[in-house]
Amino acid sequence: MAIDKNGRNPKKEQMDAHLVNNNMTNMTTNQGLNIHDNNNSLKAGKRGPTLLEDFILREKIFHFDHERIPERIVHARGSGAHGVFQVYESLEKYTKADFLQNPAKETPVFVRFSTVAGSKGSTDMARDVRGFAVKFYTDEGIYDLVGNNIPVFFIQDAMNFPDLVHAVKPEADNEIPQAASAHDTFWDFVSLMPESAHMMMWAMSDRAIPKNYRTMEGFGVHTFRLINKQNESHFVKFHWKPLLGMQSVAWNEAQKISGFDPDFHRRDLWENIEAGNYPEWELGLQIFTQEQADSFSFDVLDPTKIIPEELIPVQRVGKLTLNRNPDNFFAETEQVAFHPGHIVPGIEFSSDPLLQGRLFSYTDTQLSRLGSTNFHELPINRSVAPVHNNQRDGHMRHDIAKGKANYFPNSMGGGCPFHAMIQGQGFDSFPEETTETKVRGRSDSFADHFTQATLFYNSQSEPEKSHIVSAFSFELGKINLVEVRKRYLGILSQVNKDLAKQVADNLGLEVPNGLAEETLFYAKQNHADYPITPNKPEVEKSEALSMEFNKVESIKTKKVAVLVADGVCEESLEKLTIPLEEGGATPVLIGPKVGSVKSKQGNILAIEHSFLTESSVLYDALFIPSGDGSIKVLSAEPDVFQFVNEVYRHCKPMAFGAGAEEILSHTYIKKNDDDWGILVETADQHLDEFVKTVAKHRIWARECFRKVPA
Repeated sequence: MAIDKNGRNPKKEQMDAHLVNNNMTNMTTNQGLNIHDNNNSLKAGKRGPTLLEDFILREKIFHFDHERIPERIVHARGSGAHGVFQVYESLEKYTKADFLQNPAKETPVFVRFSTVAGSKGSTDMARDVRGFAVKFYTDEGIYDLVGNNIPVFFIQDAMNFPDLVHAVKPEADNEIPQAASAHDTFWDFVSLMPESAHMMMWAMSDRAIPKNYRTMEGFGVHTFRLINKQNESHFVKFHWKPLLGMQSVAWNEAQKISGFDPDFHRRDLWENIEAGNYPEWELGLQIFTQEQADSFSFDVLDPTKIIPEELIPVQRVGKLTLNRNPDNFFAETEQVAFHPGHIVPGIEFSSDPLLQGRLFSYTDTQLSRLGSTNFHELPINRSVAPVHNNQRDGHMRHDIAKGKANYFPNSMGGGCPFHAMIQGQGFDSFPEETTETKVRGRSDSFADHFTQATLFYNSQSEPEKSHIVSAFSFELGKINLVEVRKRYLGILSQVNKDLAKQVADNLGLEVPNGLAEETLFYAKQNHADYPITPNKPEVEKSEALSMEFNKVESIKTKKVAVLVADGVCEESLEKLTIPLEEGGATPVLIGPKVGSVKSKQGNILAIEHSFLTESSVLYDALFIPSGDGSIKVLSAEPDVFQFVNEVYRHCKPMAFGAGAEEILSHTYIKKNDDDWGILVETADQHLDEFVKTVAKHRIWARECFRKVPA
């Protein structure tokens, strides 16, 4: 907002006049009541729990929950699987939850993975947050851990959730674009919400384009409580750590996968479970006390913040294994109903204002989506623990209740069902004191929006930082409104000056001196003294936040494309495919056409995939075996050159049998002494070295050499 020659700020004056004088455009409830704060729910104190009497929050979220029928409003695109969870040792020191006590006991689970923004028919490979929701069928009832693959969120208060989703969904006038955040309304919103800065760093990182669900972390996002039998409370953050390690795809690769196989993640999960490659994660807990929480430079009730693992290490306490695909997608994956309020004794909530709003919203959403208050009776949602209460009737009632007494107290039914009178049997909420004044507002401890965004960026490897720059440049480059681009560059300037400069250069803009006045205007509505001087952070760099620094080197479940034609040498083929299979990888023969090829030795080799149906982006590595006849045919195929070039561009390992390197002369690849993951069979170098290279996943040094964003 520029100052004119008379020292006036016309834009700000116009905005102020609009707010003061134009009552016709004041924000109101659906009943016409003027609203003075549409950012904060009504709480018992600025850090206290949200109050049930908040009719404005109720109306807003009620309307939002019923805006789409029958598809989920968010997380519509999903895939699910059955499995089991087993704790390593009893956690009775921290919690009385039964499923966390006995290491010999398996608890059945159903897990649903999803994308947030797209519709049911959208691509799996959108740049987006992924849902990671786990339903535990415990002997004490259903427990739902409803999280994401990113440990923080865009907003701090549930009051802004409908606005966030409206902004990221296809734009209201033309329903464009599908499953994409690279458009005006989303960036307009986040450029006015500096609290989103930390989440945007994660969303623009490789975390937002995971290679598959099996190599994706999961997080409970919020701070919860663990309560033991002595009624002692500890705070907890939930983590899911994939045993295969974390892996992503390149952005250019993700775009192409969407064309070749928009069901890429769904297919990968299904096929690996069918093949017995059961996905596994370890449950990790960050457990800490109220005293520790009070000592941190950030607020543990703020859902835009993490607790660095250097402050509170993650204890790995159990393992989740997915071992069975659904029998029917609709009946199970589509009808499964999660709710963060489905808890068991020993696990409770904190006063995180986003979590408090979710507790309010989810049941309402299930009524809209599944059409009945009896959704809990569907087989996929049914508790394995007996259910006894006086809730009867309702649309689509399944259970047939007997007797006259459907009320409490009663004598005609023998008083049943009774209260759980024995101490410790019934659920009791932790007696947290709430003596604050009723208020709409936000705690000043929530006002530091940039320290942890900076921590995340500083903790990445150089290739990961480069990808973040490219992602911001791509997304902001798709924005039509230059003012929005400038506004968000102002936010990036508060995160990291070099990051902001690189993105600005890519957009042909200059880095602003600070936050735009429009951004400050909205920030000051939550914190009158914004911006504040943040506390000194305890941690300035955390390797736990980097995928590259935490990768697991393994070839297990990886797919290697093997290009062959008539005349391929079986000896060369077997030299590599045998060690790949022994290590758990899958070599896939791809030929000029589906059917078969005849080897140099005269044998028939079955070919299930052709250059027409397959693409390099569907594979983890490339091998072209020896054989003069095969090499001659492949050297005449333009699709082969594109295949090889893309493997190189996306930094994947490549291997060539003796003589097959001739194909490189038809590509833009110039092999040199550094080789960057290109192995050619020679007298003193065997192709089994390729297996070690495949285990490293990517050779990012190629990006630095060719200066082409992945």
